[in-house]
This record gives sequence, structure tokens and C-alpha cells, in this order.
Amino acid sequence: MERGLKRKLPQNNFSMDELNEDLLERILSWLPTSAFFRLNSVSKRWKSAANSASFKLACSRIPSRDPWFLMVAPNLKQSVVFNSAENSWKRLNYPCHLREDSDQGCMPVAASGGLVCYRKSSGNFIVCNPVTGSCSELPPLHFASENHQSLNAVVMSSTTSNGQQSYKIVLVLGEIPNLFLKFYNSSSGCWEDESALKKNVDDSSMDCDSTDANVVYFLSTTGTVVASNMQRSPSKQYSSVITNKDGWETVYFLSSSGTVVACNLADKSFFEYPRLLPVFSEYSIDIAVCNGELVVVLLSEFLESASLRVWKYDEANRRWQQIVVMPAATSHEWYGRKVDINCVGAGDRIFICLNSPETCTYIVCDLVTNTWVELPKCCINGEVMEFMSAFSFEPRIEAAV
Repeated sequence: MERGLKRKLPQNNFSMDELNEDLLERILSWLPTSAFFRLNSVSKRWKSAANSASFKLACSRIPSRDPWFLMVAPNLKQSVVFNSAENSWKRLNYPCHLREDSDQGCMPVAASGGLVCYRKSSGNFIVCNPVTGSCSELPPLHFASENHQSLNAVVMSSTTSNGQQSYKIVLVLGEIPNLFLKFYNSSSGCWEDESALKKNVDDSSMDCDSTDANVVYFLSTTGTVVASNMQRSPSKQYSSVITNKDGWETVYFLSSSGTVVACNLADKSFFEYPRLLPVFSEYSIDIAVCNGELVVVLLSEFLESASLRVWKYDEANRRWQQIVVMPAATSHEWYGRKVDINCVGAGDRIFICLNSPETCTYIVCDLVTNTWVELPKCCINGEVMEFMSAFSFEPRIEAAV
């Protein structure tokens, strides 16, 4: 054999067309959700696979997907999301059902899994999959008393079993000390009757209730919490979140006295956490859930400087503990601007919207590395969009309403 001659390598003529339907669908299910919008244009076979029930079942078996953040702004009649996997903004088709109610003030108020819950101006709710645009309006609410109609919190939780997703919505109604709970379960398709909460004055209950029972928490929306000339995003007036620890769910939301309040859903009781700052301090505050735990995000001013910190409650020592703090050089630019913060957690990250009369900024905080990254501005059709808040959801085409 002559020197310099190269051996030919065997040609790989493998084609995706050689895969059977089951294997093809399982491979496609691992694609990022943003790629699903393009499957219909690849080939007739891929289009057929993308619209099959077995493909959605394969997608439901993917353990998790990087979160998308659904942005919220007054009179925003379109769906705009921030794709955390691709670090980019994306506009989704606005669901027809929501478009019909957009003039009536339909706003997102909760999210879980691949679903987002909207509240109509009438007080009724619509559950939507932002990716597919499918919607379902829940049955109208009926209250045992007019005193129960004051809404403090709206939270949503979802579970998936054998490829079938179910969800529930929890409302916290009334005024302290007369609080009530109301549940909607998608499995039954109806609202349950209200159940009253009693005040728990035994502080020792915090050692066990917050870890071994269903607990609800909320914070204040008074002028001492949010700067007096700022108005919270309508979707965040019920600022509330939910966790699931060891099979027990915990809900957190914002109240009118500036304290974190916990309502135990198991024994139908509530109690208050100690304040983070004195009652007359001026600060902006919001709550989020990261890795299954409640965190409080607090922007305060002291000695002519602004500070943005993240806290969690230390159950053992019964006090608030600082987790991370934004670098002073960055947070100082918010001093004196009457900033309102609205936050949402996703894993070990917090998506923070900072709004003032002059500007809007969006920052993602990584609690593990203590890094704070400002996101690029969102431009749609050459116009810079400004948002008040966001909701985190997993973009899942299989999530059914």
C-alpha cells in the first residue's frame, strides 16, 4: 500500500426517519420548549408527532424545565416571557379567552407547574397554559357571607401522576382576626365551602407548625411597606406563594400590618412572625419561594444609602437571618427613588422587578453564588417594554387546564 493514502472511514448514513414513533417522540420531548414551536415546520412526520397524545405523555416524563417568567404590566394585552434557558425575551400568542376579557382587567395572580391563574374584574378565575394558549374558566365564586369577600391571597399548586396533572387554588379571605380559606380542586371541578381560621397565640407552635403542617404566610401592603407614592402592580396585591415540604403545603402572602403571618391549613390556625423593620420605617418588601423555602426580599434606606437584602426565618433561633445582600455600589442607585420591588423565586434564583417613577429594572439574584445580574431591556416592535412584576412557570405543552 502506498504511503500517504488514507483509509476511508465508514459513512454514517443514520437518519431520524429510521426511528420508530415511540423513540422519535421521546427524543423530541427533550428539546427545549421554545423548539416545539418549530416542530410543525420540519416535516409532516414531526408535525404529527408533536400533536400526538403520546408525545405529550413523553413530555410529562421530563423531570423539570428551565423556568419562564411571565411578565405583568397594566393594560398589557399580550403574553411576554423571559426565557431563562436562552436568556432572551419572547412574545407568545395571547390566548383568545383572555383577549375577550382584556378590557375588563383580567390579570395573572398565581402560577404553578405549566399553568397560570388569571383573575377577572368580576372576581372569577381563568386557568391558562401560556405556551399552548388553552384556557378554562372556573365556576363562579359563592360566599357564605359578604364579610368573606375581602381577598388577601391567591395561591396555586399542581401535581402530576401517571402523566395526568391536577391543580388546586387556595384563597385566603376576610380580615384579621376573622380569616377564612376557600379551595378549588380541578379533580372535583368545584369550589369548597369556606373554613374559618383561629388565631394561634402560642409562639411555641412555630417550632412544629412551620415544618410539619400546612402553613400560610403574608406580609403588608400598607404605606410603610411600599413607598407612599407607589402603587403595587394589581397582580401583586395578593402577593402570595406556596411550598411543599415533606408532603405538606405552605402558602405565603402579603397582609396589612407589616408582619409575616402564618396560617396553618392543617389545624386551621394562624400566627404572626416578628417584624423585619420598625413599623414607621420606609421600605419596599416582597416574598418568594426558593428551593421550597420562604424568603423575604427587602429594599430599605438608612443613612443616605439603599440596601437590597434577602432574608429567611431561622426557626431554631426565632429570628430573621440574612442570606445575601446586593453590592452596595449597585443598590445605592435606588436611594431616594421610591422604588417598589416585586419578586418571584425559581429554584435558587430570584427574579426581581424594581420599579420607580423614572425607570424599570429586572435583576436575577443567584442565592448560591450571591451574584446579581441585570437583564437586558425588552424591546418589542422597537418599543421598550416596562413591567411591574412576573410569575414563574415551567413551559410545558402537556399541562392541561
